[in-house]
Amino acid sequence: MFLVTDTSIILAVVLNEPTKSELVRLTTGAELVAPLSLHWEIGNALSAMIKRKRITLAEARQALLEYQKIPIRFLDVPLDDTVLVVEQHQIYAYDAYFIVCARQQSCSLITLDRGLKTAARAAQISVVEITP
Repeated sequence: MFLVTDTSIILAVVLNEPTKSELVRLTTGAELVAPLSLHWEIGNALSAMIKRKRITLAEARQALLEYQKIPIRFLDVPLDDTVLVVEQHQIYAYDAYFIVCARQQSCSLITLDRGLKTAARAAQISVVEITP
């Protein structure tokens, strides 16, 4: 089973957020896939956390080590499809990449991002329900 994972899921796992055990349970046995943008979004999110003093450099480095352990198959998504999803759902390209990726792979999306969840459902993408 393929499952598109977004940035919010990866960050929750690598930063040991309270939802980590549930997320690991929900993704066990799935082949995780993501658009190439995930890699840069992780870097951007960690840099923002460092800048805001939410985490230290040492914590960011540890999170990156944990991130590198997660087997994720990265996919290139067509920009023309992305722009279409952006226009249809009035979302940013970074969210549209995940929707297009799920559509390409004919699989579900797992996210903690409410806006992405709403847009994915509107785009008729199945979303994995996460219960805390």
